[in-house]
Amino acid sequence: MPLSCTDIIAIFEKRATTQYGSEAVSQMEHALQCAQLAELAGETEETIVAALLHDLGHLIAAESAGMTDHAQDRDDLHQYMALPFLRGTVPDAVLEPIRLHVDAKRYLCSVESTYWASLSDASKHSLSLQGGPFTETQLEAFMAQPYAEEAVRLRRYDDLAKVAQKQTPDLAYFAQKLHNVSL
Repeated sequence: MPLSCTDIIAIFEKRATTQYGSEAVSQMEHALQCAQLAELAGETEETIVAALLHDLGHLIAAESAGMTDHAQDRDDLHQYMALPFLRGTVPDAVLEPIRLHVDAKRYLCSVESTYWASLSDASKHSLSLQGGPFTETQLEAFMAQPYAEEAVRLRRYDDLAKVAQKQTPDLAYFAQKLHNVSL
């Protein structure tokens, strides 16, 4: 059953206050920073909302399991976890970059020699759990998908959205954008 915009915001308010893995920010701070970076880059409202919601799967997994944080020794497939709950609430222009943002990291590790070194330790660890860099065949298949380019840009915002105590607009600000793009 799709979550309403109100349900999505309630999950953020309840679950996103915990630390984002071993990063220096909470899950809320990470989501808000990611959305702000997308907005500052001039992205569409759909891509800004994808940036906000890209890790919603972590929060849903924690909600389902009654946990305060996602497990760090396994891949929770968070990029897929949120999709059934968002389908029918937001368009593909939001769903697909979310679905592809993990593969975008794998893509970037394969095409940019300096990308791996730029990742946080937590992101490097999750990459190993997510399958590592793409092969040449996987690279081509990834970029052939609709919204792959948006996912790569989202990935870059994701990587940068880990600054402790950075000022951003609040959740209500980005919730309005979620309402604007909702179906």
